[in-house]
Parts: sequence; C-alpha cells; structure tokens
Amino acid sequence: MNLKARIAAAVIAAAALITMGLITAPPAASAQLTEVTGFGTNPTSLRMHLYVPDGVGARPAVLVAVHYCTGSGPAFYSGTEFASLADRHKFVVIYPSATRSGSCFDVSSPQALRHDGGSDPAGIVSMVRYVQERYNADPARTYVAGASSGAMMTNVLLGAYPDVFKAGAAFMGVPFGCFATTDGSSWNSTCANGQLIRTPQQWGDLVRAAYPGYSGPRPRMQVWHGTEDSTLRYPNLQEEIKQWTNVHGLSQTPSLADRPQSSWTRTRYGGTGTTVPVEAISVQGVGHSLPMSGMTAAAIDFLGLSQGGGPAPTTAPTVSPTISPTPPAGTCRVTYTMSSWNTGFTAAVTITNTSTTQVSSWSLAFPLPSGQSVTSVWNATVSPSSGQVTARNVAYNAAIAPGASASFGLQATHGGNTAEPAAFTLNGAACTVA
Repeated sequence: MNLKARIAAAVIAAAALITMGLITAPPAASAQLTEVTGFGTNPTSLRMHLYVPDGVGARPAVLVAVHYCTGSGPAFYSGTEFASLADRHKFVVIYPSATRSGSCFDVSSPQALRHDGGSDPAGIVSMVRYVQERYNADPARTYVAGASSGAMMTNVLLGAYPDVFKAGAAFMGVPFGCFATTDGSSWNSTCANGQLIRTPQQWGDLVRAAYPGYSGPRPRMQVWHGTEDSTLRYPNLQEEIKQWTNVHGLSQTPSLADRPQSSWTRTRYGGTGTTVPVEAISVQGVGHSLPMSGMTAAAIDFLGLSQGGGPAPTTAPTVSPTISPTPPAGTCRVTYTMSSWNTGFTAAVTITNTSTTQVSSWSLAFPLPSGQSVTSVWNATVSPSSGQVTARNVAYNAAIAPGASASFGLQATHGGNTAEPAAFTLNGAACTVA
C-alpha cells in the first residue's frame, strides 16, 4: 500500500473513532450529544447537534456554541468546556455544523448580513426556535458564543438578530460586516489582516442597517483577541470595540480596566460589573488559539449563565473540571516525526506526560513554520491551519496518565520549508522536544 493510500486509510479509521467517541463519551453520566434533523428553515443544510444536561429546569437558558473553520459541532462539543459548564449551570447547548467547503460559516454574503435574509444565520435561528418550542426554553436567556469563524458568526447573529440573542462572546472574531463581500467569495483579506478601519459610527450603522426599523434592546457583547493572532489580526479587536460601544451609545473610554490574569487586559464599557453592555479582553502573546483555560468560564459569567441553574463560581475566572490545571514546565515531552515529499508532508505527534499527575484533557500549541498549512488531521482537532496552531484532544484520547502518551497525526502542504516546529506548549506549559 503506497503512502497516500495508508494516509487515507488512517484518516477514515480515525474519523470513525472520533465519531464514535463524540457520541458515546459525553461529559455527563447519561446526557448525550444528539443530532437533530427537521428543525425548520435551513437554507444551507447546516447540521444541528444538541446537548441537554441532566436535571435541566422547566425554563432553561440556551447557548449556541459555534465552531471554527475546519471544525464541526461535535468537535466543538468535545474540545471546549461549554458542555461541562452546561452540566453545572443547567443550560441547553446548540452546536451548529457548517456544511460549505472548509467548514467555515457564511459571514460575508448579503443574505447572511440581513435579518431574515437567509444563509447560515437563518438556519441557526431555526435551531434556536426549535429548542425554545421543544424544551420551553427562555427567549430572554438565549446567547451565542464562538471561536474564529464562530466568533465572526457571533458578531453576525447579534447584529442581524437582536430580537433573538441577548448577549454573545466572540473569541478571535471581526466586527459585523467586516467580512462582507459582493463577488461570491467568502474570504476578505483586508478585514482578516486588520486593515479595515472605520469610525465607531460607520461600524454601528452597519449593525443598524441589518435590521431596519428595529428599536428594541441590543445584545451585550464580550470580545476576546490574542495580540499575536496572524489569522484574524489583533486590530480587529479595537474595531469590534468601536462597533459595539457605538451600537450601545457608549463612549470608547472604559468604565473599568484591570488584569484578571497576568496575560489578560480587560476593559469594560457602560459599567463595572460582570454583565456590562460591552467587555473586551486582550490576551498578551497569544495567537489564533482561543479560548484557552478559564476563558470559557469567564464568558459564561459575562453572559449571565453562571447565575441560573447551578452554584455560581466562587472565583472568576474558574477552570472547568474538563480542563486539566496547567502543568509545570518540563512535565511533558513531544515527539514530532515528519515524512516529506515535494509539496507536502505528514507528521506523527506524540505527547508524553512526564509528570506525576494525570492530564484530563489537552491542548498542544505550536508554531507551524512559514509556508506550511494543515489540510487534514486524525485523532485531534487543529485550528487554525497555519501560523500558531493548537491541537486539541478528541473524546477518546483526552486523558494522559503519568508516564503515558497520546498521539495524533496531520497532513500539510509546504512551499519548500520542511522545518519542524521550534517549540510546544501543553495546556500553557512548555514541553521538552524529543
């Protein structure tokens, strides 16, 4: 069997295992991630997965959790803390899956950027309405959070459907309308590179134009960005702040500025409490790899979900039980073995836990050298496809006992540079390289 055939067989086998793991290994004893079909108007044939915790109340809150490009709803369920936080606080989580090439959501077409205009946002709103009817969910407590493409969709949903969503949290996104195109393409390089600069009024007008005549309350917004993001660059954070403070009629001068963690700079607008109209968190030295440990819990606090259905966290931010505490430096070892050809390569990656404490879930961050881009992955999820990337466990290989290892593989293209990554960090701690 030649190399390409072996790779294809490995990918197919891994995909089957991943699918099985995502369905049979839910974070709660009996609650499961389930797929829902026939949920209503769905112009782009999105898929819908739903997580309903055990013991959910008679009038639950709803969170839509929107994945990154190349991801899926089940991958976002497995790779983030939203489901475990739903178990604690008893809210329902909807996980949409994009169906277009690259598994990115439509945040650029005229249809997506207009209330009831169609495309992906219309399908997601149908999912929300299905859950509101089927589970008697509370329309006044309907929220959305997402990463990368999902963060851009969070901005779009809050802009075009202020009557549906009460608040949102966007990790590594861009303002509503920033990615707009009219030529049928789905990528806007000017926006992605942080070069689309507008006044607060101009950004706010884009949101208001999405739903002409709407005069009701506007959703609250929390935005996050890493200062070293090379995929959706850091200037987009300030443009989001401009937009959402203008939408709420607020000054860009923060009401509060603090550092809840050493690498976080947080600013709040329109108030100083947890559930202010607009909140922004800048994460120093981090690339396109959010949310990281503790950030999801902080988003849940901002949305107000930690106050309905379970005990509120005693500190903020907290670390969900599904994410292991950051191990000290030197307690992990990574082996990265490449097999290259003229325009591409495969890499086998092994993470060894050299500490005395079990790792309950893992997130391995590393910089891909210039010109390299991931095209497929098995036994993990990887986002983004180039630059500073993060590999996250799938359901069946989350735990790494002391002295044990977890492995995954990837296939990538290159432009002549076949160098290996220079460094790896596991859950934020540096690893030795074998």
